[in-house]
Parts: sequence; C-alpha cells; structure tokens
Amino acid sequence: MLQSASETTGNSTFHAELRRYIPSEVWSDSERSDGQPDENRNSPGFANLQPVAVAGETPDLAFAREYCRQLAHRHYENFTVVSFLLPRRFRQDFCNIYAFCRWSDDLADEVGGEQLSLQLLDWWEQEFLRSQTAPVNHPVLLALSDTISERNLPTEPFTDLLRAFRQDQRQQRYRSDLELAEYCRYSANPVGRILLGLANSLSAETGPLSDSICTGLHLANFCQDMARDAAMGRIYAPQQRWEKHGVCESMILAARVTPQLQSMLEEWVEDTEYYFRRGWKLVDQIPGWLATDVDLFVRGGLAILQQIKKAQYDVWTQRPEVSKAKKLSLFAQSQLRLLGLPFLRSRTNVHTAFEAAPQRGEHE
Repeated sequence: MLQSASETTGNSTFHAELRRYIPSEVWSDSERSDGQPDENRNSPGFANLQPVAVAGETPDLAFAREYCRQLAHRHYENFTVVSFLLPRRFRQDFCNIYAFCRWSDDLADEVGGEQLSLQLLDWWEQEFLRSQTAPVNHPVLLALSDTISERNLPTEPFTDLLRAFRQDQRQQRYRSDLELAEYCRYSANPVGRILLGLANSLSAETGPLSDSICTGLHLANFCQDMARDAAMGRIYAPQQRWEKHGVCESMILAARVTPQLQSMLEEWVEDTEYYFRRGWKLVDQIPGWLATDVDLFVRGGLAILQQIKKAQYDVWTQRPEVSKAKKLSLFAQSQLRLLGLPFLRSRTNVHTAFEAAPQRGEHE
C-alpha cells in the first residue's frame, strides 16, 4: 500500500523513500563483511542498481500528482507566489517539474557519498528515460512523463540537469569563465527552456535570451554564496579570476574577507550583470504570465548583485540577502511594467536602458 503523499515528502524520510521506490534486491551490499550495518553510509551501495519496478507498488496518476504537489508546497519557499502567477492549467505541470528537480538534487547531495550519488543519478536517468515509454513505480517520474507527453516537451533539458548534478560530484573547481558557462549550460539553462516549452514559446531567438538570464541567476548565486560553497569544498569563481586579483585557493577556503577577494568579486558582479542586460528583452517576446516570472527573476538577480555591492563585496562576514520588503517592491515594479501603460513602461522597462549601456568587450 502506498503512503499518502503528505507522509512521504519530508527530507527526514528521504532515505525511507529511496527504499520504497528502489527494488529491495539492490540494497544487498549495504552491509559490511562482518554483517553489521555500515555506519558511514546513510544509504546502501548501488553497484548493481537496475531500473526494476516493484510489483504492486505502481502508483496511479492521481496519487503521483498529489505527491508532486505536496513536495512543491513543502520545499519550495516561493511556491505560493509562483503558483499565483501561473495559469491554473500549468500549476500541476510546475509541481511535477519541481519534484523531479528536488529528487535529483537530493540524490546528488543527501545520500552520503560521491560514488553513491553518481550511481543513484545514473539509475534516476535510466528510470526517467524508461518512463517515457513504459510504466514506472516512482510517482515523480509518472507525473512528469504525463507533463512531457501532454505539453510535448523534449527530454533533453531534463537529462542535461542530471548531467550537471553528476558534474557537481566530480568537479569542484573551474579554470575559466567559459568553462563555468559550459557548466551553467547544463545546470541552469535547461530550467528556462523547460518553462519556455510549457508556454510554447521556445524558439531560436527566445532560447538564447532565456539561457542568458538563467546563467546570470546561477552566477549571481555563486557570487552570493562564495562562503557557503567554500564550506562544502566547492569554488565556482574561475581560477583565472583568482590569478588576476592575487587570490589563492586557501584564501577562498579560509572564508575571511580580504581586499583581494573583494576586488575579484567586484569584477565578477559587474560581469554577471551583463547576462541580465542581454536577456531581459525576453519579457517582450513571451506570454504575459511567463513574462511576469521572468521579469521577477531578472529583477531578483540584479537585486542580489546590488546587495553584494552594498556590502562592499563582503559575502563572508554576512551573506547578502534581498529583504522581504525589497521582494515586494520588485513584484510591484514587475506588475506595473506588465500593465503596459506608457508612463509606467518608460520608468520600469529598465532593460531598454541596459541595452544602450556599454558592454564589456570580453563578452561579445
């Protein structure tokens, strides 16, 4: 008997969820040679993992949809705002897509080891691809396959995301901006293309604009979270930027502000703004409901960069964050812009001014 979705979506039950939806025979190597549980492994080994459905446990579509709705409500802090902005017909699809991303993220970070994560992510991708042609026992994949079929979405953005999750397990340093941008191509840009697909608005013109915004958001978060990422052993600031500003790896890992780090971050923040400037005109080329979300994403990303500037490029003493009052202000600005009134658009359609602004030649 399947548990209700409300009982199965908390992080505290994630390992129980793994056992529920992965065949029992693949857990056999989770014990040590002396027959005792391995206390260093929160999850079992998956060396022989195979995508086999559990007899009698295949959920129906109604359960699968409820499961995804519960997961989105519990874990996505902006769910209420986003669901309000989305047309009702897309809300379940959004939950299904979010649930896939949530599970993928947990498989990458919550299973207790790099090798386990890689093996689980491989299994997850196999099950995802199988779900496009055959029944599967996982409610997230069942619900998502319905969305992909009904909305005629490509599978590539979803497998691209899984590629990025695997890359995070293998690579924690980046040599250049180009190398980091290639990572963002798989870790961030697919999300925008999935949303464009939902809106039936993905084209040769809108795709690159969306990519620019999504990459900008990822870079803004990297700037904001330099201390937090370093605590996990991850450094996303490209090494070429270190060298230019006299920064070394130990300096970043020490998580203490220095003039060299501030100088490096100042340039990185300035360069990151370019991605938002380039992509912002996407809001004029997509349906109004999605334009609202995209406009908020751009304003939110720029607000993060502005908070870093206000902190004098010190993200180590305290993590810069956008206040609730500022978020409300951004939402109001976005709504006014989308009203389309001339006197409002002239003040709030900031991307027009950005288009005329000088752009750094290295990005051309």
